[in-house]
Amino acid sequence: YNFQYYQKDTSEVSDFEFDKLLEELTKLEDEHPELKAPDSPTQRVGGTITKEFDTVYHKYPMLSLSNTYSKEELEDFDKRVAKGLGTTDYEYFCELKFDGVALSLTYENGLLTRGVTRGDGTRGDDITNNVKTIRTIPLRVNGANVPEIFEARGEAFMPKDVFKNLNEERISNNEEPYANARNTTSGSLKMQDSSIVAKRYLDCYLYSLNGDNLGVDTHSEAIGLLEKMGFNVSPTYRKCKTISEVLTYIAEWETKRLDLPLETDGIVIKINSIAQQQELGFTAKSPRWAIAYKYKAENAATRLENITYQVGRTGAITPVAELEPVLLAGTTVKRASLHNANEIERLDLRLGDMVFVEKGGEIIPKVTGVDLTARTPDLTPVEYITECPECGTALIRHEGEAAHYCPNVKGCPPQIKGRIEHFIQRKAMDIDSIGERTIHLLYEKGLVKSPADLYSLTYDEIFQLEGFKDLSTKNLLKGIEASKEIPFESVLFGLGIRFVGKTVAEKLAAYFKTIDNLSNASFDQLIEVPEIGERIASSLITWFNAEENKEEISRLREAGVQLSFVEDDLEQASDLLNGKSFVISGVFEGYGRDELKEVIKSNGGKVISAISGKLDFLLAGDKMGPAKREKAEKLGVKIITEQEFNAMLSEG
Repeated sequence: YNFQYYQKDTSEVSDFEFDKLLEELTKLEDEHPELKAPDSPTQRVGGTITKEFDTVYHKYPMLSLSNTYSKEELEDFDKRVAKGLGTTDYEYFCELKFDGVALSLTYENGLLTRGVTRGDGTRGDDITNNVKTIRTIPLRVNGANVPEIFEARGEAFMPKDVFKNLNEERISNNEEPYANARNTTSGSLKMQDSSIVAKRYLDCYLYSLNGDNLGVDTHSEAIGLLEKMGFNVSPTYRKCKTISEVLTYIAEWETKRLDLPLETDGIVIKINSIAQQQELGFTAKSPRWAIAYKYKAENAATRLENITYQVGRTGAITPVAELEPVLLAGTTVKRASLHNANEIERLDLRLGDMVFVEKGGEIIPKVTGVDLTARTPDLTPVEYITECPECGTALIRHEGEAAHYCPNVKGCPPQIKGRIEHFIQRKAMDIDSIGERTIHLLYEKGLVKSPADLYSLTYDEIFQLEGFKDLSTKNLLKGIEASKEIPFESVLFGLGIRFVGKTVAEKLAAYFKTIDNLSNASFDQLIEVPEIGERIASSLITWFNAEENKEEISRLREAGVQLSFVEDDLEQASDLLNGKSFVISGVFEGYGRDELKEVIKSNGGKVISAISGKLDFLLAGDKMGPAKREKAEKLGVKIITEQEFNAMLSEG
């Protein structure tokens, strides 16, 4: 059933039946740990801690491919193949070249026994525990024609939507976003805690099969065998009889590849016949029977004229390359990201250098390298600034972080304006009558230096601003007044406390009920809240201990802003569930989901969205997915049925 669910996307049993079997399996494994199998479905959620990764030598070296960027070089490759084989009777197998992390997966008697990184091609790191968290990789393969021992190779990757969501979460927590999905995948696979890897939702496309007595004569047959065994193979491949058909395939995918769920950077072209592959053989570094066509990266060379430094609302300093304008991917690029001081040092940048600028996916242009052949002796290395470019305050750098910060929270203009912009945004106070330009005008006139100042604005103060007339002035005041009805959880998010994103703010507001309870909470009380860890707790204590923030809260209170959590207007039926927290999952016979939430709340309980070790109950209905059950079992959370829930209510 597990194989059907993850490799075939089907199931002969309901989710409820599946979950009951999984629950029984977990119980049996706990009672008889000596019988716990390495391919057990309970292994998918991770949890193993690996301090050091063992080095493994590849049985079949993972050689790199020769690259080409031109039609002419591909035609030359075709001529070399014809000459090497002494015939034109051959065909090619074309595949997309995925931009991920190469993996070697060894199976013995159908069981996944080892997952290894490519490393240097000769040896790599054993990351088996992390590989097992990739749900599309079978832990065991069954069926006819499964070789006794074989190696499957694939490309692990982070899907574009997963990468986007991960970065949005980091940005909402005031963390620096990851640069690209490929590096994030690589870093994830080398994490010591496999349970964290499981939360990265990595995927893997298989593209190669190695072993003795496989019973296949061509690469296409090997791919077909991988598919029959349940491996995740991208359906984008194609057999081509001539190099002309290969070029057609390349042209077709130049734009189509952009719609795929992962990044790609080219096409891999292989001789299909395994016998002909062996006949052509290898050079010292790469096979003679395969080549990679790389699509031209969206990059250009231009001169680095200057480096400017931007200050964000949290005080984080972002260096920006000011470039001689250059055409890149259809637009003129004048600026590019340099990320942080570490990146500037790594690139060994000098003002006046000719630099390479790249634009890929949704990432803004970035400097990727320096043309050292164009460097002149008079250029000197860039020295990172030591003072804030806006207010002159000495910069600081927190231990373990790449970014520098300006600590002048109260007096640094970009930080002040940035906090106000964050406060009025749609997810916070939703004052759409105020924009960035208006905030700038209000700040320059000395009218607003903190969010609380917005509530003291008068008609005359706004009307005298450039571009404001009677109607626009009244609309702005109306928007500010309406924001006083915005719920406490949105106000809390709007305060811009580091690491307190929208979801975290909602959890805190529902748990502590008032700003006073939250501000007075101890570190231990904070980490008792489901989904609140030590980093968030420390940030909250630091923020609420600052005198300027205490004053800000006092002024917002005087203005009439909501600083208390408003419970749903439910009649309190009992306190039978008082203090108990629930996650609801699945379909229930006697309740709709909203109705069930109301029943829990009206009896004193709390409904939360995510499972953690602090959760009291997972209320499991029919068709509940196995992932939540696995996590609850791993964390020791009690799982109850609808009948058991009803029994709890009848105790009174």
